[in-house]
Amino acid sequence: MSDKKLGDAIAEYLTSIEAGNYRANAGSALKGWEHWLARERDVTHLDSVDVIDCRRYARHLKRQVRDGEVKSSTAHTYYAYVRAFLGFCEADELISRNPAAVSRATAELPEDTADADRQFWSARDRNAILSFMDRRVEEALDGEADVSRERAYRDRALVRLLALTGVRGAEVFRDPADDKRSGIAWDDVDIEGGSVRVFGKSREYEYAQLPRKAADALERYHRVYDPPTPRFPVFPTDHAPSKYRVAREALSEEFSESRVEKLLDENDIDDVIRDHEIVLPAISTRGARNLMKRLCESAGLDIDGEYLKPHGARRGLGHQLYSEGHAELAQSALRHASITTTHESYSNIRASETAERVDDVLDEG
Repeated sequence: MSDKKLGDAIAEYLTSIEAGNYRANAGSALKGWEHWLARERDVTHLDSVDVIDCRRYARHLKRQVRDGEVKSSTAHTYYAYVRAFLGFCEADELISRNPAAVSRATAELPEDTADADRQFWSARDRNAILSFMDRRVEEALDGEADVSRERAYRDRALVRLLALTGVRGAEVFRDPADDKRSGIAWDDVDIEGGSVRVFGKSREYEYAQLPRKAADALERYHRVYDPPTPRFPVFPTDHAPSKYRVAREALSEEFSESRVEKLLDENDIDDVIRDHEIVLPAISTRGARNLMKRLCESAGLDIDGEYLKPHGARRGLGHQLYSEGHAELAQSALRHASITTTHESYSNIRASETAERVDDVLDEG
């Protein structure tokens, strides 16, 4: 095996991670674990980490939860980072086994009682926001809306895509912390074929289903917007500083600085971008959340003091399909690798159905 220092092994692991958000979060948690091992267990090398060290770390996390320093869900997340790191080291043959995966160690973890943000769009809320988006387009066409016709079509396409396809927000919008998540472009969309290519959670490209209502909204938006190139994002940013920054970078490859500034001073930025086929960045995941919040406010939708969040759309679609007896369709629509994942995701529905059947049996008795 290896006598590698723990800090060096952690650095190698973090370098191997592509997702920026995960890398930053894992790095912070693993550094804390490394310092704890050195201070409390006198462990500084990778091959010295044993099951008992992981068991003691799990107990340390449990104590922090009991003292109110961290939530139980956070403690489990910290331990998951450690387990993933040691699993990587095992795969790289730096250690013979993953000590954090042994049940004797995980048994010391605190009970995870935290209820994660499980919002899902109910059928009623989904229909309400979709109806509002349709009315908004009609008002824009009649000149009665407070947004342009193009914006109304864009927003409707965005909401329908979220509501009906089962995509994750990070698959279709830009994640500033992950270079590979740049948002979908028009050449990712196959309207006739009923699919959209996304960079999935697996960090591989996948094809999400695109039902007719979502495809129609995208087709009409495409017709109105007329993107200058198929490489253009489906949902480009409307952030003016970002537009000017990207335009300057692109134009500077062809024109002098003075010529670039003259073009920008004398022309509308959107005309410059279109005329020179400059590819804008897509709207960010945060921008999409903010947009959904504004749309819900305009529609008068209040979901327990919250708004319809992008991730809730995926859960809502799966919930409806599963609850109506279409488990395999839910698996396909959500792109779960296994039907087991689908069953686990909607175990509350199965429990409810089981309770009803038990009641029926008891009533008969």
